[in-house]
Amino acid sequence: MWNPLSFASKGVRNSKANPKAATQLHMRIAEIRDNTVVLKTGGLRGVIKVSSVNFNLKSEEEQNAITFSYQSFLNTLEFPVQIVIRSRKLDLDNYLEALKEKATKQTNQLLQRQTFDYIDYIQHLIEYADIMEKEFYLVVPADPARSVKPNFIEQFWSRMHPADSIASIRRRHQEFNELKKQLTQRLATASSGLENCGLKTRLLNTTELVTLFYSISNPDTGRTQKVDDLSKNDVKSDTELGRT
Repeated sequence: MWNPLSFASKGVRNSKANPKAATQLHMRIAEIRDNTVVLKTGGLRGVIKVSSVNFNLKSEEEQNAITFSYQSFLNTLEFPVQIVIRSRKLDLDNYLEALKEKATKQTNQLLQRQTFDYIDYIQHLIEYADIMEKEFYLVVPADPARSVKPNFIEQFWSRMHPADSIASIRRRHQEFNELKKQLTQRLATASSGLENCGLKTRLLNTTELVTLFYSISNPDTGRTQKVDDLSKNDVKSDTELGRT
């Protein structure tokens, strides 16, 4: 059973004694739940992973169609979005683990040995060749009406005093459901517009969001220390428990 209010207050009290807690206080993200990033300001963020298309391999007619579709997508947006292009080292750990499972179950010794040799080859190739891959994301926001863009002094002051209060935590939880409806509508609009451009879209779930931000903040350890699937954990919020 998870109580976010008691966890937050405990983190605030122990921030001076625990350097990790102090570092966590300076993050703009308050929590990640229900496939949504919740900011300390009360705003919500949904992240859509978008496929890519090789524009140069398309014919002129196809290029024009994609361009017009993308223009139409931008014109239909009535809210701001953020386009993120991330370059990272190719990660084939899941693929290699699947190959190892197949190799261990292989009854033909020749095929088994060839499979393990192929796995070693791929591991050495990734290690020495430094192969990169690009990922494309669309970040869709939903902010409460009370949220206004702070000026430079307010931003500086908030960074110098990042501690979260119990009152702000309660206010975020009260506003969450209403903002989530607005965010869901915006995500559907954005996904539909991108799919009309011939792209595939997928909303990141809670585990994928945690993994994404963890790997961005910890690029070295993120490759060796994987985030467990949170859906397998029996974690419940106060809302799910029927509490206020």
